[in-house]
Amino acid sequence: MVLFADLWHDMFLLDLPVLEKILRPIIIYFFLVIGVRIAGKRQLAQLNPFDLVVLLTLSNTVQNAIIGNDNSVTGGIIGASTLLAVNFVVVWYLYGHQRLEHLIEGDPDLLIKDGKIRHKRLKHELITLAELQAAARRQGFASLDDVDRAILEPGGTISFCGRQPAAEETRHVELISRLDQLLGEIKVLATANTQRPQAT
Repeated sequence: MVLFADLWHDMFLLDLPVLEKILRPIIIYFFLVIGVRIAGKRQLAQLNPFDLVVLLTLSNTVQNAIIGNDNSVTGGIIGASTLLAVNFVVVWYLYGHQRLEHLIEGDPDLLIKDGKIRHKRLKHELITLAELQAAARRQGFASLDDVDRAILEPGGTISFCGRQPAAEETRHVELISRLDQLLGEIKVLATANTQRPQAT
């Protein structure tokens, strides 16, 4: 019976006040939102192993700040519920306030415009050419030569738009196609004419 009482105490009884258990996740939540915003969209994109390591270790780094000295199940449930509730309220509030959402998330950044790579924007976002090429290949582009525009979205993903053939190039292809068709018809007529019996 004593063992059960100890187990119950260790698992469910809080070592910290409930208000502190609620405030800790809220403070860390807003700190991380601001920190990721300052760090840039690259952190969200997870473009290289270093960024991925940072994102994976962030949760472990702030774990003690969120839970404090409390390892109880009840404390974990309170902390997780607080994070979920705060996130829901923030997303719901930002949905109706586009300007604030824009301020928090930032602007999309044009990395390739009209087929030309904007190296200054790549440098500003700390994205290497190799990382941009890898992102393009993941979206089905053989090379950056096939890309007309690349946009680094506020959420950290890169959107690619393929090149559209120029109007002159399209007309040229159509003209060649029609000439090939005419040549084929002339060949058929010439063949039919040679096979027709000659009048005597």
